[in-house]
Amino acid sequence: MRILGKAGFGLALLALAACSPIQLGSRVLDFGAPVSFNSAQTIPNQSATPILPSSATQRFGRGPVQVSLLLPLSGDPGLASVGQSLANASRLAIQFIEANPNIAENITITLRDTGATVGGATAAASAAASEGAKLILGPLRADQVTAAGAVARSAGIPLIGFSNNPSAAGPSVYLLSVLPDMEMKRSLNWVKTQGRRGIAGIFPAGDFGQAQQAAFRQQAAAAGFAPQAVYTFASPAEAQQIVSQALPHIRNGMIDTIFIPDRASAPNFSLLLAQAGVAPGTVQLVGSADWEGDPAIMASTQLAGAIYPAVDPAGRAAIMADYQRQFGGMPHALATIAYTATILANVKTLSLANPPYNPTLMTNATGFNGRDGMFRFLVNGRAEYALALKKLVQGGAQMVEGARL
Repeated sequence: MRILGKAGFGLALLALAACSPIQLGSRVLDFGAPVSFNSAQTIPNQSATPILPSSATQRFGRGPVQVSLLLPLSGDPGLASVGQSLANASRLAIQFIEANPNIAENITITLRDTGATVGGATAAASAAASEGAKLILGPLRADQVTAAGAVARSAGIPLIGFSNNPSAAGPSVYLLSVLPDMEMKRSLNWVKTQGRRGIAGIFPAGDFGQAQQAAFRQQAAAAGFAPQAVYTFASPAEAQQIVSQALPHIRNGMIDTIFIPDRASAPNFSLLLAQAGVAPGTVQLVGSADWEGDPAIMASTQLAGAIYPAVDPAGRAAIMADYQRQFGGMPHALATIAYTATILANVKTLSLANPPYNPTLMTNATGFNGRDGMFRFLVNGRAEYALALKKLVQGGAQMVEGARL
C-alpha cells in the first residue's frame, strides 16, 4: 500500500488560489489571508511544541463536536514521520479557526496513535467510537483505513481516510486523496488533445498496481482509446523484457504514449527506452501525482518531457511559513490533506447537522474547496479532484495546464 503525495470541486470551477474557501452549497468558509503566528501572538490553549510520536492521546480545539484523528505516530519511523506532519497540520488548522473571529469553533480533535499495524488502527477507531466521536479523520494506509472503516461503519460514524488506494473507500468511508481514476482521466484527456492515439501502460503487480491498471483501462475506454498494450511487472528485472516487447510497436507507430505511474520504476523504464534507441519525443511518457517532488524523478534526464497530474501547489505554499515557524522543517506533501480535513470537519453545516456529517451533505455535488484545490466526495467514498498537469524539465517541473477535471 503506497503513501502518496496527495493528496476535488464545484460544478462551476472557481479559481484555485492559495487562500481558497471551503464551500458547501451556499455555505462558504473562506481561508482568507494566511494567518501568521509569531512570538508576540498568543493562541489560547495551544502550544507551538510539535506533537511527539511518544505522546499520549492529545486534544486540541474547543468545540462541542468530537472528532478523532487517527495517525501512525509510533512504530515504523518513516510512517511515524508522515503521521507527525499530518498531526501538526491539523493543529495548525485548529489554530487558524481559533484565531479567526468569523469562524465558529465547532469541533475538538482527539489525536490517537494507530502505530503501523491494522490492529492499532482497529483499536484506535474502537476507542474513538466508545468516546462518542461523530467523525473519524485518518488513518493513513489503505489497510488501516479499511480496518478503521469497518469499526466506524458498524458504529454509524463516517470516516475520512487519507489513503490513495480506492479499494479502501466505501459508503460513509471517504478518501480525501488523489485517486488513480482522476489521475488517469486527467492525463488521458490531455493526451487525446495532443493527437496521440497509441497508448500503453506499465503497472507494478500488487493491489495498488492493479488499482492503477483498472483505472487506466476504464478511463481509456471512457476517453475513446483502445490500449495497444498493458504490461505488469513483479520485479525490476522484468523491465528489460517489457521494453523489448514494446519496442516493435513503438517503432511502427502503434505505441506513441506510455503510462508509467509507479514512481520507483519510472526512471529505470525511461532509461531502458533511451538505451533501446527511442529518441526523445517519440513516446510521450505519463506519470502520476506520486511523482511530485520525488528527487529521483526530478533528476532523471531521460524523463524530461514526461507529464504527470498534480494538485495545485498553492495550498501547501500557503501554510509552509507557519508550519516551519512552529514545528521546524518542511510539512510533508500530505500535510495539506490533514489541514483540509480539519477545516472541513469544522464546517457548521456539516458538524452541527442532524445527524452530523450525513451522506447527503458529504456527497453534495457542489463539492468543497480545500488547500489542494476543489474536490467532491462520491457516494462510493471516492474523491474527485481538479488536477493540474506538469511537465518534467531539467532540474524540476513546470506547469502545462492549470487545475481542471
